[in-house]
Amino acid sequence: MGVNLRDLVPKVTVKLQDLSGKSIAIDAYNALYQFLAIIRQPDGTPLKDSSGRITSHLSGLLYRTSNLVELGIKPIYVFDGVPPTLKEAEIKRRMKVKEEALRKYEEALKRGKIEEARTYAQATSRLKDYMAEDSKRLLNLMGIPWVQAPSEGEAQAAHIVKRGDADYCASQDYDSLLFGAPRLVRNVTISGKRKLPGKNVYIEVVPEIVELEQVLKTCEITYEQLIDVGILIGTDFNPNGIKGLGPKTALKLIKEYGSLEDVIPHLKNAEFPVNPEKIREIFLHPRVTDNYKIEWKEPDVEGVIDFICKERDFSEDRVRKALERMEKGIKKLKGKTTLERWFG
Repeated sequence: MGVNLRDLVPKVTVKLQDLSGKSIAIDAYNALYQFLAIIRQPDGTPLKDSSGRITSHLSGLLYRTSNLVELGIKPIYVFDGVPPTLKEAEIKRRMKVKEEALRKYEEALKRGKIEEARTYAQATSRLKDYMAEDSKRLLNLMGIPWVQAPSEGEAQAAHIVKRGDADYCASQDYDSLLFGAPRLVRNVTISGKRKLPGKNVYIEVVPEIVELEQVLKTCEITYEQLIDVGILIGTDFNPNGIKGLGPKTALKLIKEYGSLEDVIPHLKNAEFPVNPEKIREIFLHPRVTDNYKIEWKEPDVEGVIDFICKERDFSEDRVRKALERMEKGIKKLKGKTTLERWFG
């Protein structure tokens, strides 16, 4: 779900090329879910190899990552660990949404409504264990670093940026801001033309940069107050928030009364199934680790071919061309003669 701060945060649109030379800590699960949702056949069926294993996530990971590196961008993928216990309600909610979407998808297929079926299919994506393991294996072969978070990937990505080990964290959700990310960039893994659901209309999706300092300045609140705004409207740890309370009203109330505790007495029928202080603690002091190593290496081209072409039935010609563009882009944009020198 993610916290709905869209209408409150100032954004600066940029081109992917503008991020050349920058390192970006990417919320891996967020990106993989996007690939699983978007990369599908016309009837909504995900890409699969000859043995029936889904490969949409690998396709997105290979081609999008190679595109980023071609532009001189240094990606770092951050994988989720064990979710906080407070996230159980949100996880169950998501499962119900996927089950309902699957039912509607199958019904649409029976009626021959292919485009409608594809729309529902996008909401049925499930990230299975082998997909995460396959993704890490591919990243290793591509020479792209990844970090295993002890808990929330977004929290770890924000931590990496706060430590100065990356310039931005990337996610479609705004939760990164509540975890204290100084700089968030959206639409990194899905930029380009995208079709609007249910319409024969395409829009251009471009990267957006959001800076925490600018958000706080524009909203005229503190970081702690931003977390309180998030709790009021709903986070992954209290999905429902306060019924009927939107982002702008929540911000107005926090600015007027100062804190969540001082706002609550002024709300009718305000219920918090979870102690707000526990939610606040997750954002202020998330489980993160300093035990990681970020190092870009020369891609093992033949290793990539052996894995996704020979084992997962990818086109060898397409894969080689993607890796060649990746290598040429590095040399051209950085003016270096070897990948080792650029990645070093």
